[in-house]
Amino acid sequence: MEAIIKFANSIFQPIIDLGAAPMMFILLTLLAVLMRVKVSKALEGGLKLAIALTGIGAVIDLLSGNFAPALQDFVKSTGIELTITDVGWAPLATITWGSAYTLFFLMILIIVNLALLAMNKTNTLDVDIFNFWHLSITGLLVMFYSDNLFIATMLVIMLGVMKFINADLMKPTFNDLLDMPDSNPTTTTHLNFLLNPLIMLFDKFFEKVLPFLDKYDFDAAWLNEKIGFWGSKFAIGIYLGTFVGLLGQQPVTTIFALAFIGGTALELFSIVGTWFIAAMEPISQGITDFMSKRLKGRTFNIGIDWPFLAARPEMWAAANVIAPIMLFIALILPGNGILPLGGIIAIGLTPALLVVCRGKIIRMILIGTIMIPIFLWSGTAIAPFVTDVATSVGAMPSGIEGGALITHSTLEGPVEKFIAILVGKASDGFKLVPVLTALGALVAYLGLFVWYVKQMKKRNKVYEEEKKAA
Repeated sequence: MEAIIKFANSIFQPIIDLGAAPMMFILLTLLAVLMRVKVSKALEGGLKLAIALTGIGAVIDLLSGNFAPALQDFVKSTGIELTITDVGWAPLATITWGSAYTLFFLMILIIVNLALLAMNKTNTLDVDIFNFWHLSITGLLVMFYSDNLFIATMLVIMLGVMKFINADLMKPTFNDLLDMPDSNPTTTTHLNFLLNPLIMLFDKFFEKVLPFLDKYDFDAAWLNEKIGFWGSKFAIGIYLGTFVGLLGQQPVTTIFALAFIGGTALELFSIVGTWFIAAMEPISQGITDFMSKRLKGRTFNIGIDWPFLAARPEMWAAANVIAPIMLFIALILPGNGILPLGGIIAIGLTPALLVVCRGKIIRMILIGTIMIPIFLWSGTAIAPFVTDVATSVGAMPSGIEGGALITHSTLEGPVEKFIAILVGKASDGFKLVPVLTALGALVAYLGLFVWYVKQMKKRNKVYEEEKKAA
């Protein structure tokens, strides 16, 4: 096993060290060339994807980096004791990639993905290698509690297979939300979409018990048409920035700055989101030609990062409403130790809300509010693990006091983190009660996913019927 881990590290470490944008540029360009796309067009698509990734990261950093100081001032002024520091996603990515086991898990899952493609069990090729760190955390959590690499690998494989299945299931919804042609291969295997089954459970509740809510629903385009600028992405960002500034008792100049930063960020999210789709156009044509010649027209999807959904304004409208709600819940939630700072813009939640609710903004906000405690409890639960790994790989963020815990308040896959903790504890000595608890949780988790698969197949059948009728 040691030899396998070293082999995986020798292959992937040089690529991973480049960072997300350069790595995805290389992977997408090479994949396009393999699909017989002209080199110039392949390079164009790869560069556009790298630029889109860089752009979305810059906008997120702009938003969270400027809002965090105001929220910290709010904590100081109120004397609230929430001692776990929310450092956001970037430090956790660095910490996770610092573990040799992450590359081992990555190699195993690439093999699984290729095997499933060959057996026609999935149509999605996952090229979003950088964001594999989200899934790796679940394996590392198992090992944190039990040091059982075999069980950790089995859990990673199970979740990976579920991600591939889900990527196929979501493709028609992506086409519908973004007006993408069927020939465009864009989908995503991001871990945040494994939250879909739980969100759909609540969505079905609202559909059956509170259907009248949809009468009052609206989308951002409708709001913008009715009230003009005051319902635009610019304005929504301004409202959020002003609120955060007032909450942190900032001077007038800072409140204005936060308002303008919020407005800028919300508009840029929409613009950058369209770049992801444009980046996939060269490889889209290459895949279409390849499939028609060699695989008798079989559909073939490419799993990339989630921000191609950023063009939908409902996602950011919901995120901005959920942000202050999350802050309030964090202050009163029993068992929570985090004040949301780095994760105040809940991008680990809102993309999944958009996909399941399909832009119904009232449902997105209500279900998002229900889901917030799960994220906060999950972030609190994994804080000892995150802090321990950060210390062991020498990646503890600067400015953190000695002995303080770190985490991410809206880290993707909160349910999967709880599953990993239960599996890890069950694997430590295999005592009866922890084993039964973990098995019960796994049965419930997989049962919910099976139900979700059936619901998505029904949805996709409706999409097919609508296309035939058009």
